[in-house]
Parts: sequence; C-alpha cells; structure tokens
Amino acid sequence: MAENETLECITEHERILQEIESTDTACVGPTLRSIYDDQPNAHKRFMEKLDARIRNHDREIEKMCNFHHQGFVDAITELLKVRADAEKLMGQVTDTNRRLQEAGREVTAQTEEVIRCRIQQRNMATTVEKLQLCIPGTTQGHNFHIICTICLCRYYAALKTMEQLEKVYIPRVSQYRFCQIMAENLPRLREEIKEISMSDLKDFLESIRKHSDKVGETAMRQAQQHRTFNSAVAKQACMGHYTKPVYSLNGRTHTHNGLMMDDDTGDEEEGDEEVLTAQDLVDFSPVYRCLHIYTVLGDRETFENYYRKQRKKQARLVLQPQANMHETVEGYRRYFNQIVGFFVVEDHILHATQGLVTRAFTDELWNMALSKIIAVLRTHSSYCDDPDLVLELKNLIVIFADTLQGYGFPVNRLFDLLFEVRDQYNETLLKKWALVFREIFELDNYSPIPVETEEEYKLVVSRFPFHDAEIEKQDFPKKLPMSQSVPQIYTQVKEFIYASLKFSESLHRSSTEIDDMLRKSTNLLLTRTLSSCLQNLIKKPHIGLTELVQIIINTTHLEQACRYLEEFITNITNVLPETVHTTRLYGLSTFKDARHAAEGEIYTKLNQKIDEFIQLADYEWGMAESDGRASGYLMDLINFLRSTFQVFTHLPGKVAQTACMSACKHLSTSLMQMLLDTELKQISMGAIQQFNLDVIQCELFASSEPVPGFQGDTLQLAFIDLRQLLDLFMVWDWSTYLADYGQPTSKYLRVNPATALALLEKMKDTSKKNNIFSQFRKNDRDKQKLIETVVKQLRSLVNGMSS
Repeated sequence: MAENETLECITEHERILQEIESTDTACVGPTLRSIYDDQPNAHKRFMEKLDARIRNHDREIEKMCNFHHQGFVDAITELLKVRADAEKLMGQVTDTNRRLQEAGREVTAQTEEVIRCRIQQRNMATTVEKLQLCIPGTTQGHNFHIICTICLCRYYAALKTMEQLEKVYIPRVSQYRFCQIMAENLPRLREEIKEISMSDLKDFLESIRKHSDKVGETAMRQAQQHRTFNSAVAKQACMGHYTKPVYSLNGRTHTHNGLMMDDDTGDEEEGDEEVLTAQDLVDFSPVYRCLHIYTVLGDRETFENYYRKQRKKQARLVLQPQANMHETVEGYRRYFNQIVGFFVVEDHILHATQGLVTRAFTDELWNMALSKIIAVLRTHSSYCDDPDLVLELKNLIVIFADTLQGYGFPVNRLFDLLFEVRDQYNETLLKKWALVFREIFELDNYSPIPVETEEEYKLVVSRFPFHDAEIEKQDFPKKLPMSQSVPQIYTQVKEFIYASLKFSESLHRSSTEIDDMLRKSTNLLLTRTLSSCLQNLIKKPHIGLTELVQIIINTTHLEQACRYLEEFITNITNVLPETVHTTRLYGLSTFKDARHAAEGEIYTKLNQKIDEFIQLADYEWGMAESDGRASGYLMDLINFLRSTFQVFTHLPGKVAQTACMSACKHLSTSLMQMLLDTELKQISMGAIQQFNLDVIQCELFASSEPVPGFQGDTLQLAFIDLRQLLDLFMVWDWSTYLADYGQPTSKYLRVNPATALALLEKMKDTSKKNNIFSQFRKNDRDKQKLIETVVKQLRSLVNGMSS
C-alpha cells in the first residue's frame, strides 16, 4: 500500500514539474499550493525532485554553453575585426557627405540660374502676351518665328510660315513700313533656305561616298549570311524540316534586307536576326528635305539633274580601282564594297522617292558600271598567280553578284566572267601543281616501295588503288613494283580535283556542267602539267637507266589508276560516265606518251653507254697476230648489258626486247664504223682476227638470250653484216663473193661492195715506206696482186651501183 502511494506521489510530482515548465509563470501559484495541500512530507520530496530537475537542466545548459562557447568567441573576434572596417566606412561616409555638400552647392547655384531663366521665360511670355495685343507685335512675332525655324533646320516649316505671312498677315498690315521690308526679304530667305538645304545635300553626298564601302560590306555580309541560311534550309528540306523565310526591304519582297551601315554593326553577332532597313541605318533626310523644298519652290527639275549628275561622277570614282588591287583579297573586297554600297543607296532612293531617280537611270548606271567592272576584273585577275587568291576573288564575285541580284540588278555577265576567271584559276592551279609534281619527282628514290608489315601495306593501298594477287600472297617484308612517287602523284591529282571543285561551288551550275568542268581541268593537269613534268624528268641528265625503268613501271600503274580517278569524279558529281557528252579522262594517252618517251630515252642512254665503252677500245691495228682473247672493253660492255637487261625484265610489254635489239644493232653499227673509220689508214690481218674474236663474243651474248622472248637467232641477225664481212676477209673467199654477188642465195649477201672495198684498201700496200706486205715472199706477192685485182673488181661493182 505504501509503495503505491509513493509511486503515485512520484508520478504527481513529475506531472507538476512538467506543468511548471510548460505553464506561464503567473499560473504557477495554484500548482505549488496543491503540493502543500497533500501529505505532510510531500513538499520535501517535491523539493528534492525539483532540485534534481534543476541540476539536470543546469547540466544541459552547461553542455549547451560549452557547445556554443567557441562560436560565441569567434563571433566576438569577427565583431572586433569589423570595428576597424566600420570606422573606415564611417570615414568614407563622412567624406562622401562632404563631397555631396560641395556638389550640392553647385546644384544650388544652377538651380538659382534656372530660377532666373524661368523668371526671364515668364517675362518673355508676358511680353509676348502684351505684343499680341497689337497687330504690329503679332507680325513681328511671326518674323521671329521664321528666323528660329530656319536656325533649327525646319526649312519646310519656315516656308509655310513665310507663306502665311505673305498671304495672311502682311496684307493686313501692309501700311506699315516694317511689313514692307519683311515682304521684300521673303525671296532672299527662300534662296537662303535653298542654299542651306543644298549644302546639306552636298554633305550627304560626300559622306555617302566616303562610307559606301561600309554600306556595301554590310550588305554583302548579309547576302553571305542569307546564302549560308539557304544552304542550311536546303539540308533541312532534305530531312523534311523546312520553314520558308520572309524577307522585305521597305515593304518590298526582297532577297536581302536593308543595310547595316552603322559603325557598330560590325560588332554584332552574325546570328543576330534583327534586320534593319535603310531608313534605320542611313540618314536620308537631307535628300528628302532638299527634294521637298525644291518641289515646293517649283525647281524640282534642277534638283533632279544636279543629283543625277553628282551620282554619275561618284559612280565613276567608285569604279576606279586601286593600282595594287590584285595583290590582296582585301583590295578586291574594298572595290566590291564601294560598288555595292553605291547601288544599294541608289536602289533605296529609287523606291523611297518619286522620280528623283528612275529605273532607266539606275539601269544606265549599272550597265556602265558592269562593263567597267568586267574590264577591271579581267585585267587585275590576269596578274594573279595565287590560286587561293583567285578562289577568294571568285567567292567575292559570287557574293557581289548575289547581293546586287537581290536588289534587282542583272548579273548574268558577271557569272559569264566567272568562266574566264575559272580558266585563270585552273592556270594558277596547274602552275602550283607543276611545282608539286617536280618536288615529288625530285624526292623520289626510283626504287620499289618496301613494306615491312601489314599496316604499311594497307597504308599504301589506302592512298593508291593497287591490287596484285601474287604480291598479296607473298610474305612480309615485300616490295611493291612502283616507287613512292606513284601514290603521291595519285593523291595530288585527287587534291587538284578537290581544289578545282571549290571553284565550281556556288556558280548555280548543274551537276553535269560541274562534272564537265572537273574532267576538263583534270585532263589539262594530266595531258599538260603532269605530262610536261614527266617529259622534263625523263630528259634530265641525272636520270639513268634504272630510273627510266622505274618511270616506265610507274606510268603503267598510273595509267591503270585512271579509271579510279573517273570513279572518284563520278562519286563527287553523281554524273554517270555513260551520260551523253561526258568528257573522258585522257590519262591513258598521257602516260603512254610518257612511257614511250622513257623507252626512247632508255634506247638513247643505252646507246650512249655503249659508245662510252667503245671509246675505250684500243686496238693495235698493225698487230701481226691476235693473242686469242677478246678485248677487255668489249667484255666489260657485255657484262654491263647483261646486268642491265636483267633489270629490264620488269618492264611491261616488249620494251626489254626492243631495248636489247636496239643495243645490239647499235653495237654492231658502232663496230662497223670503227672498221671503216676514215682516220684508220691501215689494218693488219692480226687486227682483223682480234676484231673477229670480239664479234664472236657479241654473237655469243646475242645467242645467250639476255632478254627472253626472241625467236630463234633473231637477235644474232643484228651482227650479220659484221659476221659476213669478217668471214669474207678471214676465209679470203673473194672468188665466191664476186661470183655470187647479186644472187639471193649468196653466202655474203649482206656485204656491200663499197664496205668491202674500203676495208680492203686499208690492207693493201699503199706506200712503199710503210708496206705491211714488204716482208712477203713470192706467195705473199701473189696475194698482194690478188688484192689489187679484187680492188679493181670491187671498184667496178661500186661504180656500176652508182651509175
């Protein structure tokens, strides 16, 4: 029972504490009284409970204070720091207040001045009121108003005021002298107004002449933005997203909007959609004002004639180019800007005024300007040798033409001029690529391209369309037959096509025409530039036989790649080669001609090399007997020919066979000429035997088939003339030769009597002092007689042939 009472007491005390904590202080009294009304010792237990609760709250307060103590300290520290800034701010405020007071004094002084002016204004108003009480005062007030309006450039208002004075006020007070004087001054005032307005017009014309390039620059920039926009719209149209734009100038449907003539417009973003009209950007008020004044004064025709005359003079100045205009694109741009600015202003005047200028007048100006522009561009573009500059000129001409076409001026002649500029552009491209080709040929090593890995092979094939099944089967490392110049040339031809295509853009031409332009320019590159570079390369003295062989191989591969160039152009223009009138590439003939020239140069250089070896020949023409061995120079020559013809096996077609046959024929001819040389006076039989050994080596070389493909002894026939001649002298078979001469079956059919006679005369006794047969006995003397007899018979044969 006691435990229950204690628990209830504790619960009651807890409730009372919570009520004290949560209840207003004024209501605590009844709660505390209830404690004393309970059990006798209840208040002591409540006090203990209260002390415990207080100690608990003290601990919480202490914890909280400890927790926030550092923040409090930091706040105090910051406050101390702010005190210095507050003092500084206080000083600034004080200084500002002082300066404000000083400024206020000036404002106060100005206010006082304003008050004085207001007083004066009020006095003037009072005076005007008083003056209006009388007619002379009113008339004088109107006169004052005229002067004021003239000074404020309100010329039309001044004219209206003078008209009112002349027709309304002056007749009422015409009896006064000052009114008569005023009436006499009115014509003078009208002339002054005309002069002032004309002066403003002259200032306007001078200003517009100086700033016409800025006008044109902005108009051309806007035309270029419109072109870019149209390109974007065309792309969107292909994707099914097209919104047709609407452009207008001064209420007219127009391709290009207004002008952007303010000096600040150059800083505007190109994406700004705001389009300003001419009235927004050019102050035409002097023109309108002067036109209106002259119309009111009945002298409009004078004004129109003056304006048109001045604009014609300005047009001639605008059309006069600078001497160095062709040196930079900026020179052309300034020239076009001035012209565009001039005609944009005229177009606006045409539509904004009634009859000041007419369509016939602007057309006359434009036709005169167009002829001058075309002549200037023809002259200056001919000086340009930079294709990039010519291309920029073309772009400027296109934008120039599009801009003026948007304002209603016919520009077909400008687009016709672009075809002439295109030819100039192609010429500069050809000159540029001629240098590129020369550099490629100079840096080429004229040896097959080595490829070590699959990546290197793919890199070469990606630059040049090369396909060879046998080479693809070979293991790495391997060599491709052409040299490094072939993929470079092929790549540069494609780059030329791209460069030529750049000029065809924006010319409003069909794909077929662009395709025709590309093919014609590419044909010029191949047949003229590249062909010339190849011909010059082939003729260079440092190009040897190995290099010539490689050039022939290179031209063969380039010739095979021509069909890929055709496909390349077709992919660009989307015009099929089967289309009617499609121009074909002439690369095949170009590379064939170069290959034929290289082949001819091979034959020439090979013969020159043979001549160099033959010049080393040192025969002892008076030797008694041969040593039984062929001459050293000839063996070296044969070894050279053998190694050279091994290289020739890589040549296509029958080039190697032709070169081998040519070399053997030249060798045979050179040896024959050596025997018959007029400087050679005497030849011994021993020398003939030695010469025969050398010819035998030549025949052995020919029979060894140095180049495959010859049938039978075809190559040996190159030495048949020498062989029959030497056999005739070695066997001394003159009876057979003379008996069978002229017969198709003759053993010595290839021996000409004149040749045999020339050689025989070198062997007979021509002088007793130097007679190679002087040591002969009777048989030798008989042989000498036989020689003389044969000589006589040969001479008769020669004479018979000549007769």
